[in-house]
Amino acid sequence: MPSRTFNAVLIGVIFCFFILPISAQEISNSSPVYEKTTVLIPMRDGVRLNTSIYAPKNAAAPLPFLMKRSPYGVGDGVSPEAFSNPQSSMRELVDESYIFVFQDIRGKYKSEGKFVMQRPPRDRKNSQAIDESTDAYDTIEWLLKNVPNHNGRAGIFGVSYDGWLAAMAMLDPHPALKAVSPQASPADMFLGDDFHHNGAFRLSYGFEYAAMMETSNINTNFSFDQYDTYEWYLDLGPLSNVNAKYLFGKIPTWNDFLAHPNYDTFWQKQAMAPYLTRVTVPTLNVAGWWDQEDFYGPLKIYQTLEKQDSKSMNYFIAGPWNHGGWNRGEGSKLGQIDFESATSKYFREKIQAPWFAHFLKDEGASEWPEAITFQTGSNTWQSYEQWPPRQKITERNLYFHRNGRLSFDSPHEAGEQEFDSYVSDPAYPVPYRPRPIEPTYYPAGSGWSTWLLEDQRFAHNRPDVLSWESAPLQEEVAITGNIVAHLFASTSGTDSDWIVKLIDVYPEHYPKDVKMSGYQLMIANEVFRGRFRNSFEKPEPIAPNQVNEYVIDLHSLNHRFGARHRIMVQVQSTWFPVIDRNPQKYVENIFLAKDSDYKPATQRVFRSQPFPSHVSVPVVVQ
Repeated sequence: MPSRTFNAVLIGVIFCFFILPISAQEISNSSPVYEKTTVLIPMRDGVRLNTSIYAPKNAAAPLPFLMKRSPYGVGDGVSPEAFSNPQSSMRELVDESYIFVFQDIRGKYKSEGKFVMQRPPRDRKNSQAIDESTDAYDTIEWLLKNVPNHNGRAGIFGVSYDGWLAAMAMLDPHPALKAVSPQASPADMFLGDDFHHNGAFRLSYGFEYAAMMETSNINTNFSFDQYDTYEWYLDLGPLSNVNAKYLFGKIPTWNDFLAHPNYDTFWQKQAMAPYLTRVTVPTLNVAGWWDQEDFYGPLKIYQTLEKQDSKSMNYFIAGPWNHGGWNRGEGSKLGQIDFESATSKYFREKIQAPWFAHFLKDEGASEWPEAITFQTGSNTWQSYEQWPPRQKITERNLYFHRNGRLSFDSPHEAGEQEFDSYVSDPAYPVPYRPRPIEPTYYPAGSGWSTWLLEDQRFAHNRPDVLSWESAPLQEEVAITGNIVAHLFASTSGTDSDWIVKLIDVYPEHYPKDVKMSGYQLMIANEVFRGRFRNSFEKPEPIAPNQVNEYVIDLHSLNHRFGARHRIMVQVQSTWFPVIDRNPQKYVENIFLAKDSDYKPATQRVFRSQPFPSHVSVPVVVQ
């Protein structure tokens, strides 16, 4: 392929095409030779989307389509290296043989139309309306009619925005869509993914991503004039200076941030959960334990679909990866952490490739564990009947105590002075990782991709960071499932952020890897903006010096603390510039705050019988 018949069909229905056979010399003898066709596929409203189709030459049998739709640019198609390079993330799928389809979405690169960041699902009452689901549907319909030698089935997959596009395709799927894998897909941009976490704005990522995506129809990085962006964002001052000094009202997504500081209908319409009312197609949800961008999303999609999954078609995979790390290299290490096996290759070879082969080609095993997760610490893959697992699990609480002590014993003290305190000053925020903090998309490399695994000793002894630490563990402790922090705290201000981090502290003498001695590995974390403690839709000031309970979801993990390790919890109120500075004085819209609104505040975290701050963890029963 493409045959002469195929070329004739294309000439009749499209406006441009070219064929670029991939050289047989570039392909290993065991792999099929792929040929490429580039087409403009018309959607129902006439907009044409740039699409590259790779088909194996002289395929012995009809093959399914495997699609990826993207705002990041397929250009003239995925490079031949994706098919010929033995280290390519596509290798395992290429060897299975599919008709691969790569498409620029509306308004990006060579596709026509207008780009809308996370275009909300259409109003189905309007027969003329379009969304990403209809575009995926129309693409599959066109492929079935115009590409020969297919078996009538299609699958779609992708990471991050591409993963969200895959999830959108299953909302109102084409009948031929038989397998979907949303990988690191965002699910809610206000509650837990790229742009906000529990209402706290993700400043550096939100600013840099919006500028990259919407400066033009191609992706262009913002040009910083300082290497350490911690200094740049601090010098920026209030968020109102972004448009005044740099973006000048030209970036739609930034303007949306400013116009929608609360969880209003704008964010609710984008959120995935309300649309996931049925499991329409087998779904493989993929997450990375240290995903610096979209860890909330795949969990939320899986958990929401699970409520409707009467046919057992909903699957969950999680491994020791950062954002999309399962599609890069071997996956034996991330940052300084060694997982002792090729975890990414394992996923691609033993999970993803056979899963698609089963649902698109009727090959391989017919039974799949519903959840497969990698347990860090023990460095083992484990299978479960559901996630989180319910068997052999007991909920236990890690309580804060005097003198920075953390234990499973509840506090006995009842006095009003049972608290630890610090002063949080927006003028001197805690960096979220060791400085210098390069731009997120720095061409020469950035610590952004591995910051969640950074040694937390850089923050441990700061006066504006509190720490509680257990005694050395006498035996291994495995935590598998959902973690929730219950923080009883007060502030002298009228608004506050609360950041909670769960940390595995390595032994001070660690002969296995001496350089890891005493390492503080963050295994779970989250931020909560205090104004939203009662409602994300209707924020409220915090009464000064009044104790409130903040229930903070630290999400899921599967981790084993080794014997002689310690468990640590850290609490702080700034995490800059990944999270914007809370003025700590309540204002209606932080995006419009003035310099004078930013005030130091005294924060108190209580640890008594009436106010037992703790982290609830699911401990595996031995």
